[in-house]
Amino acid sequence: MLKHWPPLSSLRGFEAAARLGSFHKAAEELSLTQSAISQQIRSLEAYLEQPLFFRSGRSVALTDAGHDLLSTTQAMLQQLSVGIRRLGQYQKPNQLVLNTTPAFARHWLLPRLGDFRRQHPKVDLWIFSTDEVPDMATQTIDIAVRDDISSQAECSFRVLHADRLYPACHPSLLSVPGAQRTTLHGEREMDWSHWAVESGIDVGQQDQGLNFSDPGLLLDAACSGLGIALVSQLLSRKARADGLLQPLVDDTIRGPNWALLTHRDSESDPMARSFTEWLLANLSDP
Repeated sequence: MLKHWPPLSSLRGFEAAARLGSFHKAAEELSLTQSAISQQIRSLEAYLEQPLFFRSGRSVALTDAGHDLLSTTQAMLQQLSVGIRRLGQYQKPNQLVLNTTPAFARHWLLPRLGDFRRQHPKVDLWIFSTDEVPDMATQTIDIAVRDDISSQAECSFRVLHADRLYPACHPSLLSVPGAQRTTLHGEREMDWSHWAVESGIDVGQQDQGLNFSDPGLLLDAACSGLGIALVSQLLSRKARADGLLQPLVDDTIRGPNWALLTHRDSESDPMARSFTEWLLANLSDP
């Protein structure tokens, strides 16, 4: 592992020169002189102990090492740019940062955001959706609503909703014989083995089919008529109301518990309380 990193300025100069194919154009883009860009590239090559460009008169071309470094550098600079832009969110006086799963954000929260906005127009809500459970002690997150989270340090913990699961499909598949319907497989509680243990009812599910790690994508697939799936009662409310999903049987089985984590620094925040009250009121809706 490198003991020291090359200067960021030299990596920016290299990226611009490599992307534009010209030290002169790179200098213009970065408001530097061409000699400054050349010096940055020479310093970077000396540091890496290998050439990054073939030089022929005024034209330059990347070596194999240069091509390799370009992809790495562009990805790093892009990630750094996004991270720096995101920091501006923390300067907003009415900012409320919510972490949740992509499935909850897309299928439950998004259809109801208009109502929340009408009731609380001054709350500048930032929805930070992640597949990974956040570390509330180290990340700047006010509240988290997830079905895969437990208590954490620096936070209050509250179970919001005990979800139920049921097998369903698009209404157009109801007339298709069970053996001819594709089975859509999910993970955790949405794996069909969970249904077999808890219910034992055969709805035509097969061991093979299509597999999804994201329960939201699993629900999308079922709603689009790709097959039968074990879906969340909570997340599928709008799909059923819109006529995109039909239960295969009346039985349901236990699903995950949706929980709320509130960072202790946000517990007395009126915006956090407003969102929590709105959330509880809407979770209880049929």
